[in-house]
Amino acid sequence: MYVLITANRNYSSWSLRPWVLMQGLDIAFEDRIEPFTRPVNYDAFRSFSPTGQVPALLHEGRTIHDSLGIALYLADRHSGVWPEDADARAWAQCAVAEMHSGFSALRNDCTMNVGVRVTPKPMSDALKANVARLRELFAEGLARFGGPWLAGADFSAADAFFAPVAFRIRTYGLDVGAGQAWVDHMLAHPAMIEWERQALLEDWREESHEAELAAAGLVTADYRAV
Repeated sequence: MYVLITANRNYSSWSLRPWVLMQGLDIAFEDRIEPFTRPVNYDAFRSFSPTGQVPALLHEGRTIHDSLGIALYLADRHSGVWPEDADARAWAQCAVAEMHSGFSALRNDCTMNVGVRVTPKPMSDALKANVARLRELFAEGLARFGGPWLAGADFSAADAFFAPVAFRIRTYGLDVGAGQAWVDHMLAHPAMIEWERQALLEDWREESHEAELAAAGLVTADYRAV
């Protein structure tokens, strides 16, 4: 049995990727949450992850760390992580790699917080470029492979890796053009609905994450448990 270690549902964008991937592909796992309790959780998380970060996957005596490492590990053992079609597969792998290594302005300026809605501060040029690239990437995937998922008719790692972006787009009201069709489809996925349900039930707050939220713009709605 796989054990997937993740953190707070509201904050942990990197945790969401393998969680929604495994849920979406019906890969059974034990769900273990290790919440962020301080600005730096490295020492506590080192007890289960060599990087001191989440997510981490435990399986057959191995610790597989990093969301991309987990996706690659699962792809060796389960179908559906990548599309079957060669062109869609190549595109999905490039999109996942780009998401994993890029979009730093989006990460920094639009911190993930599932349970709130925010009027963002004026966008930096870097953030504008990130959002423009999202519009381009989403439109390309939907047009080339026919949707409703980014790389075709079936859910794949491409969708899982952009799942945190779907929440960010909704939280901050970002304009992704034709890509909004994918955002709406992704947010309606049962795994995303369940992640959001758990996020709204969380009543703990972590100071540094809340400070990042305050710096991102004006919070206009907060649906999280008090």
